[in-house]
Formats: sequence, C-alpha cells, structure tokens
Amino acid sequence: MKTLKFFSLGLLFLSLFNSCSNWGNGELIGVQNREPWYEPDPYGMIYVPMGSYNMGPNDQDVSWAMTAEAKTVSIHPFWMDQTEITNNEYRQFVYWVRDSIAKVKLAENGLDQHKIEEDAYGNTIDPYFLNWDESIYWKGEDERDILDEMYLPEHERFYRRKEIDTRKLMFTYYWIDLKQAAKKYDFEGKKRRSYDYDNQKYNETHNGENYVTNWSVEKNPDGIRVDRSNVGKKVPVESRKTYIMMDVINVYPDTLCWMSDFTYSYNDPATKMYFWHPAYDHYPVVGVSWKQATAFSVWRTQLLNGTLSKWGEQFVQDYRLPTESEWEYAARGGLRESMYPWGGYYTRNMTGCFVANFKPLRGNYMADGGFYPVIVGINDPNAYGLYDMAGNVAEWTSNAFDEAAYSYTDDLNPDYQYDARPTDPPALKRKVIRGGSWKDIAYYLQCGSRTYEYQDTAKSYIGFRCVRTFLGRERNDSGGSQVY
Repeated sequence: MKTLKFFSLGLLFLSLFNSCSNWGNGELIGVQNREPWYEPDPYGMIYVPMGSYNMGPNDQDVSWAMTAEAKTVSIHPFWMDQTEITNNEYRQFVYWVRDSIAKVKLAENGLDQHKIEEDAYGNTIDPYFLNWDESIYWKGEDERDILDEMYLPEHERFYRRKEIDTRKLMFTYYWIDLKQAAKKYDFEGKKRRSYDYDNQKYNETHNGENYVTNWSVEKNPDGIRVDRSNVGKKVPVESRKTYIMMDVINVYPDTLCWMSDFTYSYNDPATKMYFWHPAYDHYPVVGVSWKQATAFSVWRTQLLNGTLSKWGEQFVQDYRLPTESEWEYAARGGLRESMYPWGGYYTRNMTGCFVANFKPLRGNYMADGGFYPVIVGINDPNAYGLYDMAGNVAEWTSNAFDEAAYSYTDDLNPDYQYDARPTDPPALKRKVIRGGSWKDIAYYLQCGSRTYEYQDTAKSYIGFRCVRTFLGRERNDSGGSQVY
C-alpha cells in the first residue's frame, strides 16, 4: 500500500508539473506570455534607417583645422526630431520646472491637493508625488503669499512689473554613469571607482578597499525632500548608487546672448522678444547651453515615461542628443558622398535661390530670405525628411570634441563622450556642434564640417534636436515600427 501511495503522489506531482504551460513540458521555450512590442512613430520624429557611410569631409579643409578624416562607419537605426527644438517646445520645459517648484511650495505649506500620497491600490507613497491634474491658481488668496518668493523682489522690478525670477528655475536631474560602471579597473590597476560630484574627487581608498563618500540632495526631480540619512557615510563602489550621477542647472535660456555674441551690433529686440513672444513660437530655441540641452532630453524622457506608466505601458528608450556620427549620417539623407544635405555642390537651386539660411554673399544675410533664424521647416527637407540639417542654427551633439577623435573611435556607432567636471580645464569642456547657422558661411553647412563650443556657454546661433534609439534591427517596409 505504501508503494502505491508514493506512486500516486509521484503521478500527481508529474501531472501538476506538466500542467503548467510555462514549463514547456520540459523543453526550452523561453518565458511565456510576455507582451508583444510595437513601437509607434514618436510624435514629431523621423525614422533614420541603419546604414554605413563615409564619415568625414567631402571638400578641401579650407580652415586647415585637420580635425576630420574620411572613415567608413556603421550606424544603428534611430529616430530624430524632424526639426530643431522650437522656442515653444522648450518653453514647455521651462513652464514645467516653474510649476513643479510652485507645486512643491504649495504642498509643503498645507495645500494637499497638489500632492498624491497614496497609489491606486491605497499604498502609501513616501515621499509623495506631485499632482499634475490640479491647476495652480497663481492669484488665489492662499497661493499668492506662498508663491510670492518665486517672483523678482520689489527692488529689482522694472516699472513694478511682477515677473517670475528666472534665476530660481533650477532643475535637478540624474543619469547613470554606465561607462564608469563598465570599467573593471581604474588607471592605477585598482578596483573600478566612481566620481563624487559633491567633493569634486574620485572615491577614496580605505583599508585596501575602494569606497566613495555617499552624496545626496535635499530634493528629488519633483522637488520633494528625500532621505539624507546616508549623507557622509562610506559605501562600497560596487553599490549601484555610486554610479547614479546628479546635476542641478538653471533651465532658462540666456536671452542676453544676442548682445554678448555681437559687438557694436543692435540686437536689443531679439534680446527682449525672441524667446517669449508668440511671434517666435516656431523659431528654433537658442541661448541654450549643452548642459541645458542634455537636461531637456532627460526631462523629455521622464515626461513620456511618466505618462506611459499611468497607462501600464512599457518604457521607451531615452531621448538624448545625437552622437556626431548619427548627426552626419542623418544630415546626408542617404546620399553617401553629398557635400550638403540637399545633395550637390552648390547652395542654390536650379532657379538661383538659396536653399538654406546662412551667411551668403559676404554678409548679405537676407539674400536667402532670412535675417536671424527663420521658422523651422521653411526650407525643403533632405531625403530622410529632416529639416534644417544645414543652416538656421547649428546643433549640439552628445560628443566631446577632440581633434583626433576620428582616429581612435570605433567604426561601429562611433562615440566619444566625456562628462567634464567643474574643475576640468576648458579644453575638456568642448562639445561638437554641427550644421552651421544663420551667421555662418557655406563651409560650415557641409555635412562633414565639424567645430565645437564649450558645454556651459550659450550662443544665439546654436540650438539642438533630440534622437531616440530604435528598438530592434529594422522596421518593416509597410511603414510600421514592428521589429523583427
């Protein structure tokens, strides 16, 4: 009877084991019931297919800079903004930062409708989330006194105008230093280590082990206070937290760049009006530094992922600045040896009209129909459907500038990035800009021309656009984004 009993239990166990479809009857079938992935076309972005091209100049190096050489590289598919980021699009970022600061102040002063303390299942959220469904009544009786400190103090007001103090529009953002985390050893042959932004130095060595002083901030990206119990403590470098980097930056564009970029030139109207006036809503944003453009990309990623999480959908790849090789590949539009994004060797079309906004005829700025930057997308796109890849405003890329970068970067998605520290010399803070602008001669409009600007400077002729890596190998021929 005992033997029969154990035999029956064994059959029952095998029956239960085989009844579970996830086990595949003992066969290797992978994890089942995973959601299928379909990537819709991102709003305002153009798909750039994977490909290979000869990166580098297609004309003589008229400046004798010798910073580029011909090199065959291959690029993974990605999405790219069809136009440069406009004033109105960037203003959404500025307003979000303004409103998030206001909501934190209101929540911390007893107006609880601006915070969410429980999730959909009744679980306590600590710290709380900001409630973006609740509007801010800037002139309300309760709100007015609380938000008064966000405005310019009375002694700084012009004709007693009550205006937001843009110096207080600070955005805290984070990123993971994957390159440092991927290093097995540092230059001294010790264990890998990370950088402590608070103390401006790499982690310390203690009793033969590498440690880093844990950093923290008083507020998270939503402006909510976070736990500081670990501040000042030593934590092992192997902790993932040591590779989560942070920066805080003012997001308002430098509107005075119109004055500082040009000596003995009357640009007061652009200084006063270009960013905020509705007449310039669809013009490319300028006066934005590389660090501000990077912060915008992080915010844009979190904005979309926050919405997707509410719908229970999967997160997407991060928005980011394009690498230098991605930018040139997209600018060429599939025309491998083209000097300009529109093809050919000339800046005029068959009817004799200029096809981009730049500085033609030794200073006749309006000969191409523009004076300063013009509305995005006013000129014809390249073969990929991307507008203003030459002229209008030059564009930031994610890459650090090095004269010899083409010599040592890989031919597979070439990329050279360096997160310059505040104590680094200026040469390490150079970032590549591409495309030329409304104030540049035609040489800088060429697909292969490269130059640089410093990451913490803002110019009246530099803007940016974002890219997003395509998930998968290639999309199908029907125009959908189904990977295969």
